[in-house]
Formats: sequence, C-alpha cells, structure tokens
Amino acid sequence: MDITTFISTHRSALLIADYNTYRTQLSRQILSTRKRLGRATPRREKFAPKAITAEDVGSNHEFAHLLLLTAERAWAHAMHVKTSHTEDASGKGITGSTRGYVISRLAKAAKTARDLVVMLNERSSSKASDYDLLEGRAYAASLAGAEEFEKESGGDQESGEKRWHECLKQYSEARVIYAALYEKEKKEVFREILANTVDPTIRYAAYQAHLSRTIAIPTVSKRFFPKDDAKLVKMVEQVDQYALKDKPVPKTEAEKQASPQDVPNSVTWRGRKANIVDASIGQALASVSAAEARLRSYLSSNPSASNRDKAAAYDDVLVASQDAADATKRATDELEKEKVDEGDPRMQDLRVTSLAVNYDLVSWRVGRNRVLIGAEDDGMTFEPQQPKKPKRPRKDGTEYQIREEGRGHKLARLRERVVLYDATIQSVNSVKDLRGAMRDSKFVEELDGKANYFRALKCLNISYSHSLLGNHVNALALLKRAQDLASHPPSSSTEIATDDAPPTLDLQQSASSNLETHVSSLLSRTHALVELHNLEAASAAAYAKNAAHAAPLVQNLNSYPALGTQVDLTKLVTYPPKVEPVPVKPLFLDVAWNYIDYPGRKGTVEQKPVVNGVQEEKKAEPEKKKGWFGFGRG
Repeated sequence: MDITTFISTHRSALLIADYNTYRTQLSRQILSTRKRLGRATPRREKFAPKAITAEDVGSNHEFAHLLLLTAERAWAHAMHVKTSHTEDASGKGITGSTRGYVISRLAKAAKTARDLVVMLNERSSSKASDYDLLEGRAYAASLAGAEEFEKESGGDQESGEKRWHECLKQYSEARVIYAALYEKEKKEVFREILANTVDPTIRYAAYQAHLSRTIAIPTVSKRFFPKDDAKLVKMVEQVDQYALKDKPVPKTEAEKQASPQDVPNSVTWRGRKANIVDASIGQALASVSAAEARLRSYLSSNPSASNRDKAAAYDDVLVASQDAADATKRATDELEKEKVDEGDPRMQDLRVTSLAVNYDLVSWRVGRNRVLIGAEDDGMTFEPQQPKKPKRPRKDGTEYQIREEGRGHKLARLRERVVLYDATIQSVNSVKDLRGAMRDSKFVEELDGKANYFRALKCLNISYSHSLLGNHVNALALLKRAQDLASHPPSSSTEIATDDAPPTLDLQQSASSNLETHVSSLLSRTHALVELHNLEAASAAAYAKNAAHAAPLVQNLNSYPALGTQVDLTKLVTYPPKVEPVPVKPLFLDVAWNYIDYPGRKGTVEQKPVVNGVQEEKKAEPEKKKGWFGFGRG
C-alpha cells in the first residue's frame, strides 16, 4: 500500500502552499475518490454514512487511501488553525477554546488512522503485509503524538510533566518503526520524516520531561517504546533485529565501516578540549566519522575514478557535517532561550563545538571543490585534454585522427575552475563570521593565507585564458598579482594534510612553495613575450609611418625586411606604370685608358742613341684599341 510514500507525496504540496490550501486540495481528492468507489451521496438525497470494512480494503486499496486522506484533512485543518493563531499580530496566541478545537481535529485524525490499523490487523480480509501494518501504526502513532503534544503544551506545569511521557511514548513508537524500516529499505522518505518531524519533537518532549540532554534520541525512543505489545515488538525485530537493542561490537574491518561509530563525548579544537553537552551532537559527529571512513575507503580503492564520481563521494560527509552543525545550533538556541550566561561551562563548550563543527563543514566543501577542479596540484597547471576515441572502428578500417582540444573548450574549462575558486574563497571567508573566530588572531592569519593561496590560483587560471586569447599584457598583470598573493603563504597550522588524506581545507607544506615557483617562471616567460610584442609593434609602427613614401617591393628585392615589419603585399609594383627615365645602353667612356698607367699594365721602352753623352729613352706607345669598346675595325 506504501502508506508512508502516499502521505509524503501528498504533503509535498505544502512546499508551495499553506495548510488551508492543502486541506482544500484534500477535500477535492476525497470527493473524487468517493465517486470512484461509489461512496458519494447522490444529489437531493440525505447523507447516510457508509462504513469501510477490512474486506473493502482488501478488495481495493483506494479504500485505505480514502481513510488516509480523511485523516490528513483533519490534521491539515488543525495545523491551519494553529498557524493562523500563532501568526496573529495581537500577540494573544492560541486561547483555550481554539486549542481545544485544534486538539479535537487532531483526535479525529488519530482516530481515523487507528481505524485503518484495526482493519489492517484483519490479515485474512485486508490482505495487508507486515510492512503495511507497521507503516500504519507509525502514522497513527505520529498523529496521536501530535494530539498529546498539543494537550501538554497548553496544560499546567505539574500535569504537563506527567503527560509528556505519553507524548514520548507515541512518538517513540513512530521513531522506532521508521528507523527500522529505513535500516531495512534505505528509503529517503523515512529519513526525512525522522529528521524533520519525529526527532525534533522527541528532543523537545524529552527536555520538557526533564530528561538529560546527553541522552541520545534513539536511546529515549527505545526507553519509551511500548514493549508490552509483544506482537508489535516481534514485527519490528523481524524488520531490524537491533531496533530495540544495541548492536554488538564489530570485529572485522567491513563490520566496522558498516556499523555506526562510537559516540564521542568531547571535541578538540586547536588544543582546547570541549565536552559535548547534547547527545544529538555526538550522534551527528559519529555519523561524520562513519562517512569519512567510507570516503577514505572509496578514494583509496578507486584511484582511477572520474572527478565527478570522487566529488559525489563527498555528499555523505557533507550531509552528516551539516546535520552536526544544525544540531549544535539547536542546542545553542535552546540554551539562549533559557537565558544561560555566556560564562556558563555548557555555553562555552557549545561555542567551541560550534566553531569546530562549522570549520569541518567548510573544510569538506573546499575539499570537494578541489576534487572537482581535477588537477592534483589544485589547478596550478593547465594541460589540454585528450579527446575520447569512439569505441566503434571506422568502416574503412582507418584510425580516427586525434584532434587537438579547441580553444572554446579550454576557455570553458578555465571558466569552471574560476567558479570553483570563487566558491572556495567565499567558504574560507565565511569561517571568519563564526562566533569566536576573530578572537584568535593566529587562526585568522591562517585563514587569510589559505584564501590568498586560492586567490593566486584564480589569477593564474584567468591568465591562462588571456594567454589563449593573445592578451599577454593582461596575463602579465594577473601573473604579477598571483606572485604577490603566493608570496604570503599560509602560516603553519596544527592540521597539515597528508598524502593519503582526502582533500580538505588543510594544505600540504609544499603546495605554496610549488605555486610560487611556478608563477615566477610563468611571469618571466610572459614578460619576455610582452617585450617581443612591444618591439614588433614599435617596428611595425615605424614602418607604417614611412610606408607611404617607400619604394615598391620590386625595387628592394636585395634588402631583407626590418625586424618586426611585415611585407606590404599591396605595393609590389607601381601600377599603372608611370613615365620615368630608365637608363638604356649605358656609355662607358675609356678616354683615360691611353693616358693612365694602371697597375699590372706593362709598357715598352725604345733605345735611343746617345746625344751629347746622354742616352735618350723613348717610351713605347701602347697599342691603340680599335673602336669605342676595344674591338671592331681600326
């Protein structure tokens, strides 16, 4: 019949509407169900109640749904009246007559649910299973507990304390049954009912009954569970044999991971030990320890898993940590309502516990973001991804060509990294808003150092995107900013991450030094690129300044272009050609050839007779060349 799922599905309408709208919706559904089952009163006929029997439920489950809708409508009516008077601006709240009306509506809802349980007990007629009967009893017990809760809230102190036990008894029955069903079937609907309705009510009722806050909610429910009902106890133990008793101590490692961890009684924060003053906080911290053990086991056994799968493994730890933070806040709010002084040891322990629990929650969030970034060095390097090859071979038998990752895909990956860095920095800064965090100057200094580490990574990845787009000047400025941030590493803290630990907010000692070294090398490289681009731009500007008066390229083929300039392909030749003087058949005048004695040219000397004792020498005339150019006729 899925009674719990049926009720939870209908109550989901409360997420977008109020109780009165929900009640109206249930009335329409009841009328339509009665018409389908033939139980609606025809027009102009007197109403005659028609009782529903176990045979009807066995023949058609919609008869059971009709009873459930009727009980839900009465409950919604009571909740509407209660909330409307609670939100009244007059400040009177719920008066005696109004409270009596609310109690009567809840009594009607509980009676209708108990009638359904009575019908389900007739197994031969109703054809109900053990699960149907348990879910029906849990639903009826929760409505009866709500009725007792309203009675006790309006009673005097003396009589109220005596009746709180009846409220605890009803809600304990519902809590044990829902917990056993959740342990067996692992349905989320059972966990939501326990976390949102049953457990908070039991905690409040136990407080009103003057029970110690160190007693866990499961222990309270087992203590007030009606164990005198042997039939109910037997059915519950068939579903979960440890529903009413403690589980044995696990012996093997598998049993230790599957079993709940021991409930801690203290928390250590930066060398200070604080006692856990509320049992719900201890239970939540035990759940965190169990989830952390499962996370470690998954990461160590699946090193080749994808980043998204590894990040999904953090969900259990995050949910458990959030539950611990919520339990700490509820305990703190209760003490504040009691006007407990801040100097009280319980309040001091809660402040320390709250700071430790919320810091762990932020730490797991940051660890999940670090896993989503993908790189083992927190995104310090950026390598192109190799595309996946199709599994099916090509029809022609040739291999697929490996294509390089596109620039758009690279920019998209860098954009995702920057979003994760922003979320991480915001989470780290949120720790400072916790009460008591700013009083520890050393702790604040550590937080600033860790935030600077992720800011440097953010600037580094943004510089990668500018480099891909060719904006090297912007990349240089971002790298300089990253270098300044990386030069202030986080101070040494008490929590230092180990190699086998899941990524959290705790950083390794070598992370900051490696980042600073990498950023410095990239800064030098980018600086050199910027200088080269500046020189090229200056040369190009100088060339463009004189380009209008430059000769065509055909006249400068014997000279190499200057560095940084580009050949102007639009000015190869002058077209249309202009009339210009061009030397044709040049004249080489060699007049001096006959009068100048060039080196290497030997002349002939004639011997002359001696006249008056002096011998005259006559230089031999060189042979005259023929023609203008030394050839041709003489």
